[in-house]
Amino acid sequence: MKNEDNTKYKIENCKDGDAECIIDRLVEYNLSQVPAQQEVLFDTLDKKITDDNGKIIAGCIAKMYCWNVAYIDTLWVDSKYRGKGFGTKLLAEIEKTAKAKGCCLIHLDTFDFQAKEFYEKHGYEVFGVLGDCSKGLSQILCKL
Repeated sequence: MKNEDNTKYKIENCKDGDAECIIDRLVEYNLSQVPAQQEVLFDTLDKKITDDNGKIIAGCIAKMYCWNVAYIDTLWVDSKYRGKGFGTKLLAEIEKTAKAKGCCLIHLDTFDFQAKEFYEKHGYEVFGVLGDCSKGLSQILCKL
């Protein structure tokens, strides 16, 4: 294929390592526009809760990136342990760790059937809704 300026190209599926290369190039560009505000560009904040046998019963995957901003990707509690405060404890620990590292904003997304009320109860504000993502599902964007 050729572009308007006769540049030849082809579109392919990514292979091992390609996604990291693409992300690295975007980060390189981003940081050329806005300098990083933290020493470690992508600082993992992941936490888990285990039972007496070492089995993971709850966990939170989160990362603080470039500009002292944290993104909570996943917060999960095993169905047997829901309603016992484990989600609240994990969220509080992530927030505490992020703030101790200088975090100025935490954001996340959830679907309307998941945990919108949980996050609102903990002070998160809805700042956007992507309606009808798929068959009536809405994705809720929240920040603290």
